[in-house]
Amino acid sequence: MFSYAFMVRATIAILLISPLFGMVGTMIVQKRMAYFSDALGHSALTGIAAGVIMGIGNTTVSMIVFGICFALLLNYISRKGLSSSDTLISVFASCATALGLAILSRGGSFSNYSAILVGDILSITVAEIVQLIALFIIILVFWCISINRLTAISIHATLAKSRSISVRVMEDAFAVLIALLVMLSIKWVGILLINALLILPAASSRNISENFREYTYLSIIFSIFSGVAGLFVSYYTDMATGPMIVIIASVIYFATYIYGKDR
Repeated sequence: MFSYAFMVRATIAILLISPLFGMVGTMIVQKRMAYFSDALGHSALTGIAAGVIMGIGNTTVSMIVFGICFALLLNYISRKGLSSSDTLISVFASCATALGLAILSRGGSFSNYSAILVGDILSITVAEIVQLIALFIIILVFWCISINRLTAISIHATLAKSRSISVRVMEDAFAVLIALLVMLSIKWVGILLINALLILPAASSRNISENFREYTYLSIIFSIFSGVAGLFVSYYTDMATGPMIVIIASVIYFATYIYGKDR
């Protein structure tokens, strides 16, 4: 299996991406932001479309820029209370998806971009692994510096503000972090699966954890196990890697749900 260079690269990529999904996913679940990350995933199509229209060769750049702007816009409108947060995010996700599909399907060219729907971790290059290493370092540093403040905000934003925590800055910074993670990993994970990989490990951990530290560690462990096991199973069964990772993560979720209820 590891005699193939593409499998070695895929394994390294999963070992870099999975812990990030596990870490960031805990706060997404804690802050009930599942719709938020889902909307960002769907907006990737619009980011690609914007890059195509502007003639940008590397559409990853346009995806990142659009994703960050989209995340900050969602945060801004949510803070203004112009609509129900879930409703607002669903509307934006639907609009972004439709707009991206409409532009990319012009002239029947959507088949060139359809692979991004389910992703392909086996196609990752060395240069892209370097990008993931940089992303891993950025998120890890941010997490170590900001986790206590993010936790305080997720529990009680008003109380956090009274303790001189800049709620708006932290929420925007976390939104940008999610955008970076989603846009830089979506090519290999897929638009249809990205949200599941962010939510399932954290949700599984929440079923059985007794404190926040345990919640975070178990989420990372579940995420890494799902990623590595999914890659191995997909290799030996000749099935797509992304869906197999989600299937294993789903099995873990149901197992922890049953175990948590029986305790």
